[in-house]
Amino acid sequence: MTLNPLVSVKWLAKNLDIPNLVILDASTQKNASKLVPKYLGVQIKGARIFDMESTFFDEENPIPNMMPNPKVFETECQKLGIHSNSIIVIYDNLGVYTSPRARWMFKAMGHQYVTVLNGGLTAWKEAGYACEEKKEKTYKLGDFKALHQPNLVRDSKFILNNLQNKEVLVVDARSNDRFLGESPEPRAGMASGHIPNAISFPYKQVLEEGKMKSKNDLLQLIEDLKVDNKELVFTCGSGVTACIILLAFELVNDNQKSLYDGSWSEWGQLGKFPVEVG
Repeated sequence: MTLNPLVSVKWLAKNLDIPNLVILDASTQKNASKLVPKYLGVQIKGARIFDMESTFFDEENPIPNMMPNPKVFETECQKLGIHSNSIIVIYDNLGVYTSPRARWMFKAMGHQYVTVLNGGLTAWKEAGYACEEKKEKTYKLGDFKALHQPNLVRDSKFILNNLQNKEVLVVDARSNDRFLGESPEPRAGMASGHIPNAISFPYKQVLEEGKMKSKNDLLQLIEDLKVDNKELVFTCGSGVTACIILLAFELVNDNQKSLYDGSWSEWGQLGKFPVEVG
């Protein structure tokens, strides 16, 4: 089957009987944007908790929100009863916020059948579809296999080596004032500014009331950037909101795309990497 990167709550409600369907709740307890969920303590009926904060991020790495080791990812997915042929729908309780990051993690681990629920838990609940109390459950082990795709996640060495490469473009999802260095970084001890030659594309401009904007609106926003055929590397503060704009680009743009996992949490360390202001 063909699975779009983004599906509506109506689509999910109509397809709950798809064989091998797995619904994952990728909500987090906190977020850098200080957004507050409208609904707490509930989940879509039958959803499984995809705990990025304590399970699917690399807790041993001092840089926040880093991708885990593929073997760890594989093992934890198996514990959730996920199979190699599972069709995965991911949502979160902030509309479209952490779910695109969770989806890209699956893509980077070689799983193709994974999509984001547009509007997330809020849209689902307000459409009148079934929810239940959120709680941990145990599942029969799945046979998920992680097939790591290193070209989908870039590191600081790649960014440093391609600063002057006009065929590679870094797209920054942080607010424009942070990009320009006009506002202090929320994390202590971090430089203000951006990666040299990067462009600013704040994630909030692709969203409207917690949902991704229409393809026509996204196309207009992205066409204005004139990205040509460049490889696009997406970055933000810690690799989460970068995946929101990465998803937006996926919907309307065929360029090669990857995530800079360390993002500004790594690059912005004082005196470590070159920084531009303004």
